[in-house]
Amino acid sequence: MRIHFFALCLVYLCPIIPISIASSLIQDPEIIVQQAQESINNATKRRNLGYFSCGTGNPIDDCWRCDPDWANNRHRLADCAIGFGKNALGGKGGKMYVVTDPGDDAVNPKPGTLRYGAIQNEPLWIVFARDMVIKLKEELMMNSYKTIDGRGANVHIAGGPCITIQYVSNIIIHGINIHDCKQGGNAYVRDSPEHYGWRTISDGDGISIFTGSNIWVDHCSLSSCTDGLIDAIRGSTAITISNNYMTHHNKVMLLGHSDSFTEDKNMQVTIAFNHFGEGLVQRMPRCRFGYFHVVNNDYTEWQMYAIGGSAGPTINSQGNRFFAPNDQFSKEVTKREDTPNSVWKSWNWRSQGDLMLNGAYFTPSGAGASSIYARASSLSARPSSLVGSITSGAGSLSCKKNSRC
Repeated sequence: MRIHFFALCLVYLCPIIPISIASSLIQDPEIIVQQAQESINNATKRRNLGYFSCGTGNPIDDCWRCDPDWANNRHRLADCAIGFGKNALGGKGGKMYVVTDPGDDAVNPKPGTLRYGAIQNEPLWIVFARDMVIKLKEELMMNSYKTIDGRGANVHIAGGPCITIQYVSNIIIHGINIHDCKQGGNAYVRDSPEHYGWRTISDGDGISIFTGSNIWVDHCSLSSCTDGLIDAIRGSTAITISNNYMTHHNKVMLLGHSDSFTEDKNMQVTIAFNHFGEGLVQRMPRCRFGYFHVVNNDYTEWQMYAIGGSAGPTINSQGNRFFAPNDQFSKEVTKREDTPNSVWKSWNWRSQGDLMLNGAYFTPSGAGASSIYARASSLSARPSSLVGSITSGAGSLSCKKNSRC
């Protein structure tokens, strides 16, 4: 991915990085595991008591989908995240902002448009008045403490540049269809009420996370973008990518900027309950440095490989279902990028409880001691036999008010 900068400030106050990425590093992963297990246990207890008894075994969904009054309890979603991004607040506690206009102006956005809400300084919970297709003219530059909540409407961000989360924190993106994203740039773009600046050419990602933290992307459907569907680089961390449905794309997910950018060594990302579906080629994800928990995902297609990396990342694969392609040369789940065996054999990559189908196989490496994977553990994996039911609702949902979603 390329590095983007505001090359020209049009006001005296230039962008200030409002977050400390180091503060988002999960120092005690065992607490995260314990909290996730408690979430699962609480969901089980609610089902046993008959409370919203429509449990799926998916702890995120069981936290909110069973509530027929979800539309009046939208902020409750912020309490349902698990994994390394579980502390993402989004717009919790803020006002509700309703998108009524699918139009866009990159510098002077009108009230009622998505961009106008996304750039505000205060926490906002952004919802949509109706079904709409939003073709952005330039990247949507998110400001901190925002939730984009597509529940109750069929919302597509497509056909133009898409979402950029740069130098901000506490973002939740939920229930959006993101596809056919294009490059933008060589243009002025507003990122706050006080500031707009010059953007160089963007990559054309669906969601680009650049030095961001406390990010949660949940129940989105993503496909067919120019570069990545979801990329996280330049020291980003504390991220959960969950319940998404990804299809028809080459380079699906890049986590880590380059083999020389060592600041990504503290990156922690949870990839859970996603469905990697038809027409995918590679990078589900492709990791550098950092710690990555890949748990209870359903991989039904890849053409080259599913999970890859370079620069010594720690990859903890647990309870996934891998269905290999029929091509006998593409059965391997894993790929070490441009690295000799003498180097990658010490990298810590493991497979625990994964279900390998149609000849799929995972090549592990490293010492194998459980303690090594503490910083790449973020929740308790369910048995791989349950992956089909856990991921059955992956992607954007069709939610109707006054009924369970």
